[in-house]
Amino acid sequence: MAGNHQQLLQLTYIRFVILFCQCCAVAFALVYLRVDLNPWATGSALLLLGLLNLITYARLHSSWPVTQPEFFTQLLADAIIYGFILYQSGGGTNPFIFMLLIPLIITVMTLNNRYIWMMAITVTAIYGSLLIYYVPVVTALSEHQHSLTSLFNFHMLGMWLNFILTVIVITYFIVRINRALQRQQQSLIEEREAKVHHQQILALGTMAAGTAHELGTPLSTMSVILHEMRTDSTLSDEHKEDIDILQQQVQTCADKLQHMTRSVAEEKDSEKTSLATELLSEIIEQWNITRPEVTYSVNIQEDLPPDLRNTTALRQAILNLLNNAADACSKNIEISLRWDPTAIWLTIRDYGAGLSVEQANTLGQPFISTKGKGLGIGLFLTSTTLAHYDGDVKLYAAQGKGTITEVRLSRRSVHG
Repeated sequence: MAGNHQQLLQLTYIRFVILFCQCCAVAFALVYLRVDLNPWATGSALLLLGLLNLITYARLHSSWPVTQPEFFTQLLADAIIYGFILYQSGGGTNPFIFMLLIPLIITVMTLNNRYIWMMAITVTAIYGSLLIYYVPVVTALSEHQHSLTSLFNFHMLGMWLNFILTVIVITYFIVRINRALQRQQQSLIEEREAKVHHQQILALGTMAAGTAHELGTPLSTMSVILHEMRTDSTLSDEHKEDIDILQQQVQTCADKLQHMTRSVAEEKDSEKTSLATELLSEIIEQWNITRPEVTYSVNIQEDLPPDLRNTTALRQAILNLLNNAADACSKNIEISLRWDPTAIWLTIRDYGAGLSVEQANTLGQPFISTKGKGLGIGLFLTSTTLAHYDGDVKLYAAQGKGTITEVRLSRRSVHG
């Protein structure tokens, strides 16, 4: 419906141009050619067109959607008013007879076949009627002793002016309508892609929830078996140490699942905000515990930091990017945080192998990974999370060696 709204707005502009040109043509015919036109009938038709345009323009400021039947009715009213104006000014002999093509052209550009055929039949019927029924102006011209050559010259001049008007309408307004249709089509494509994207996220969330539920039982079983094995007096100290390590790993997995469930439950109730610097420090501290082999440096803007929504999803998204940098190269990772009045920028620079053109084009798509052991969902989930907070992530090949990961977070999303 937004497309029809834009098209109806363009129609008001077209009417304004036609109204202006017709008023000039009528004034020229009355003053210079001294044609015996009925000024009241012709003026009433032009006034009706002007009132219709004003009413339409006012209607566009309402919240009602513009439907195809309404838009077709507007075009049909134009064709009828044009026909009445032409009836009062020579009918089919009027060089501006091709005005009737304007509603048809717009209908072809914007509406479906049913309305196109209805409009084609309507303008054809109006044109045919104007060849028989009209108020002639040739008699008036003859009475003023205009020669046939002069009459022909004026007719040719009118056809030339009509051609210019048609060119203006087609090249400017019709092109604008066509571009509005293209934007509407692009919007539909983006909405379709977003729907597919959301379906993928929903599928991943469902899989994650099911996997987390199913892992609880085997982890509990493993914990019980390992505990019983630990009490076996015949085991050597080396085997007991291995069992202790396995118990720690199993407990870590169980704690992760509980933490995930608890975090989701907590964030359903409330979301807190933190200073961007504090949030980054918490994330780096957590990252440093899980990746102690990493060496890094942090560069933070010195003025007062802005707030950010402190959520598990956002923390995990940034943590995924830090882990990606550590997987590429765990040494000398450079982290910088800066901000401006509209956005917060987090940049992560690693000195790994970098990205090829093919990898850069496919990054962010689900189940596509540049790491042999990766599942291909980390960056996909990260970009989805950042988009939820009115942000995005971009990866660039760094000059010389490595990759630059740039995260943008809108400051408007803090209270969104």
